[in-house]
Amino acid sequence: MRAALLLAGCCAFANDVVYLWPESQRVKGEETIKNERVASVPNPSLTVFLPDAAVANGTALVIAPGGGHHHLAIDHEGYDVARWLNKKGIAAFVLKYRLAKAEGADGSITVDKEVRADGRRAIEIVRQRAAEWKVNPARIGMIGFSAGGELAALTAMHYEAGTRPDFVALIYPYIRPETKKIDKNTPPAFLVHADDDKLSAAISAEYYLDLKKAGVSAELHVYSVGGHGFGMRERPLPVTQWKDRFAEWLLRLYAE
Repeated sequence: MRAALLLAGCCAFANDVVYLWPESQRVKGEETIKNERVASVPNPSLTVFLPDAAVANGTALVIAPGGGHHHLAIDHEGYDVARWLNKKGIAAFVLKYRLAKAEGADGSITVDKEVRADGRRAIEIVRQRAAEWKVNPARIGMIGFSAGGELAALTAMHYEAGTRPDFVALIYPYIRPETKKIDKNTPPAFLVHADDDKLSAAISAEYYLDLKKAGVSAELHVYSVGGHGFGMRERPLPVTQWKDRFAEWLLRLYAE
């Protein structure tokens, strides 16, 4: 009962929920909540957050929360991000992607196939419905946190026609060296990491350097203190300013 109430409450403010895949491809089962986190995603979806028309600027972001591919930190790396983006005039779409390492996972869901397909499909849907949601189809990006950052990076590096994000924000991402595929057409990136993160900041630094070698625009911020998983949490630390730096980067990226 508690899990059901949490699930209902977490989505009460959303405008709409869009499943990524057609009904014929969906499986039986309901999302589950454990410790106020999404613990299973049988059918991936986008939760839609649209800004007030008075401030909307046409930019859109698909948000991929983190959680080590075994859960989704849906609040401070998902819904809270969407609300903040809406205040900035940006349309936000919180992605619930399939979890390759969920409790009881049987290996049928993998990061490099099914999860990556969810990232591509999310970008494709937002672009296809851009007119409906009043966003510019050439200003659709993706922001990911930790494992969600891995998904955002995979989406940026391994895209197909219609699924390329126009930019990405990688917040303390995990990026496996063997998955890297970077060239001049890789989307611009904004990267944030804390130096005391258990997930080494060298991951972000190396991705930044790879982009620069390919001639791709990028910005990297490494804060001395912050740990892992800070997301949108407010603390008396400079790392909490990352979102302001990201907003400034976006303004410069799309400056007239």
